[in-house]
Amino acid sequence: MSEKKIFYAQGDDPILVAAYEKAQDTFKYFWREVAWEYRRIIPGLSTACVKVAFTEEVPGSDDVLVEHMWIGNIDFDGSVIYGELLNEPIDIKSIKVGDEVGVTIEQISDWMIVSDDKTYGGFTIQAMRSVMSDEERQEHDAAWGLDFGSYDEVLVVRDQIEHPEYLIEHPMSVNMKDSLIEFLDQNPDEVKVTDEAGITFLHREVIAGNLTSTEVLLEKGADKLAKTKDGKTALDFARELNWSHIIPVLS
Repeated sequence: MSEKKIFYAQGDDPILVAAYEKAQDTFKYFWREVAWEYRRIIPGLSTACVKVAFTEEVPGSDDVLVEHMWIGNIDFDGSVIYGELLNEPIDIKSIKVGDEVGVTIEQISDWMIVSDDKTYGGFTIQAMRSVMSDEERQEHDAAWGLDFGSYDEVLVVRDQIEHPEYLIEHPMSVNMKDSLIEFLDQNPDEVKVTDEAGITFLHREVIAGNLTSTEVLLEKGADKLAKTKDGKTALDFARELNWSHIIPVLS
């Protein structure tokens, strides 16, 4: 695996700043869905990627190149988003397709999930579609082979219109409660296991915004005061990601 590199994104186009901010504000829903996707036996997503504005200084001048590119195979530790570059850069030379990179939420410019050819997120794409004619939008969508829906109503979770409560709790968190209880009864030490970064089972569920799973873990003895190697508790992550429905059970 190539060495991780950290890149810093800058809002280089004022017209898209609002789209960048919406993508950053809702990234937690992207990660929640992707975190559950990694547990599914049968995949439910055909695409899950994040757009980053990579920058590079131009030698001998004050100019800075900015190139927005997508990364895939996403992982998130609550602070840093990791992924592999999916695009071949046109201008930037310090990175190539397949390189693993790390960025913070504040450095992303978009995210997109595709399930059953329907898209979620894609804030910058919808911003561009908003200035197209109906014919241009049809041609644009046909070229992608995707259903981008209405440009003025960007969905962030599946079944959002029929089930607005999914913005609070992912249905799999609720539906998997009994399975999680059974798993922890059979493997009680799992509540104490940490990875190399000091992240526990509880940390991961809180980062993904799973209230039901969080409550089960606490009932099974998970230490809500446990800290990662960066000194963060589960409550720290809940506050940083603004999972307001989880904060009370950890306070």
